[in-house]
Amino acid sequence: MRILLVEDDRRVGAVMTSMLQRRGYAVEHAATATAALEAAPCDLVLLDLNLPDGDGIDVCRVLRARNENLGIIAVTARGEERDRVTGLRVGADDYVVKPFSMAELQARIEALLRRTMRSAPAPAQVIEVGPLRIDVAARTVAVAGEPVNLTRKEFDILASLARQPGVALTRERIMLDVWQTTWSGKHTLEVHVASLRNKLGDPDLVQTVRGVGYRLRST
Repeated sequence: MRILLVEDDRRVGAVMTSMLQRRGYAVEHAATATAALEAAPCDLVLLDLNLPDGDGIDVCRVLRARNENLGIIAVTARGEERDRVTGLRVGADDYVVKPFSMAELQARIEALLRRTMRSAPAPAQVIEVGPLRIDVAARTVAVAGEPVNLTRKEFDILASLARQPGVALTRERIMLDVWQTTWSGKHTLEVHVASLRNKLGDPDLVQTVRGVGYRLRST
């Protein structure tokens, strides 16, 4: 999950970047409106409205016009009702007033990502990747025609990866797909992936991407 943090206070930006990265997010920090509008594509924007070279409201409006599916959370000291209403009307999905706790921000990020996932197009019900055949509706898996018995979480991990074969998914994206949170017990995902690999009979089907997460081999 890639987050664009738009925060003009570099000290605050550095602290928030570090805390978000510890929670498994990839973070790009932009300190100005110009930098925010020139940043690489992302999954979610945390947007301060008080910027040195422009109004964050205008940045929000432009970002929303570019991508109607982009998650945008206004994170700002502007707490007046008129500011909140304006921010939401021009395209912000949520509005957090400073000061706030990281626990609250984390919860709002996860809630927004869940809403985004629910509004996405329905995935294919049968997925075939190389020797794998996954029937999402029936929740069955076969490798080279041979059925494989998986636990619920193992199946959900495999289905999440199989929807984008060959694409590296971050740990937090998989956690969100399977557990509906990006924060869980230490090594929870790793233990399930190890068991999944063993049951599939080919450890290289589910590949580790160092520093990112996992991907399903596409052939």
